[in-house]
Amino acid sequence: MTAIAVVHTGPVTVQPIKEQISEQIPEARVINIVDDSLLNDVRAAGHLTPEVASRIHSYMANAQAMRVDIILNACSSVGEAVDSVRNFVSTPIVKIDEAMAEEASSIGRRIGVLATVSSTLEPTVRLVKKKAGDLGRTVEVTERIAEGAFEALLSGDSARHDEILKSTISTLAEQVDVVVLAQVSMARLVPQLEGVRVPVLSSPRSGVAALKRALGNGI
Repeated sequence: MTAIAVVHTGPVTVQPIKEQISEQIPEARVINIVDDSLLNDVRAAGHLTPEVASRIHSYMANAQAMRVDIILNACSSVGEAVDSVRNFVSTPIVKIDEAMAEEASSIGRRIGVLATVSSTLEPTVRLVKKKAGDLGRTVEVTERIAEGAFEALLSGDSARHDEILKSTISTLAEQVDVVVLAQVSMARLVPQLEGVRVPVLSSPRSGVAALKRALGNGI
C-alpha cells in the first residue's frame, strides 16, 4: 500500500487534503503530522524562521523514518523550508502549491495572489514568480490580503471569513487574468465563485494531482 505523510502547520488543511487524496489516490495510507504552533510562530515573526525550518526538517526526517513513499508539504508559509530539506531527506517531497503556481503562470501575465495572512502571501508570490521564470514568462503579480478573514476563521465565524474572501476575490478578479488562492483553507470557496470572470486556482486538487503524478512516475 502506498504511504503518504502530510506535514501540516494547523488543523484546517487536514480535511481538504484528506478528501482530495481519498478521491484521487484512494488506495493510499495517509499519515498526518500536525503542529499547529508552526504557523503561529511564522505569523508572530512575520516570516519563516530558522527554528520553524528546523522543525519542518525534523518532521520530514521522521516521515522518512516511517518509510513512507512520499511526503506532502501542506502549508505555503513554510514551503521555502522544503527546498533545503530536500538536500537531506531522500524521500520525495511535493509542495501543495507548486502545481498551482505553475498553472497560474501559464494562464496569463497578470496574476493575482490572495491570502488571509501575510506570512503566506510573500512566499506564494515568490513561488509564482519562480515558476513563471522557469517557463520563460514575464508576469505581473498583484498581492492582496483579505483583511479580517483569518481572524474570523480562528474565531469560528466561517461565514464571515467566506464573505470577506468572496468580496476580495471579486474585486481582485477585475484587475488580473487569474487569481491564486494562497491557502488550502480557502479552497472550499471555489465552487461558489462561478460568476467570477477569471479562473480562480486553489492548491488541494492540483497539489494532490501532482502527488499522484509523482507516485505514478515511480517518483
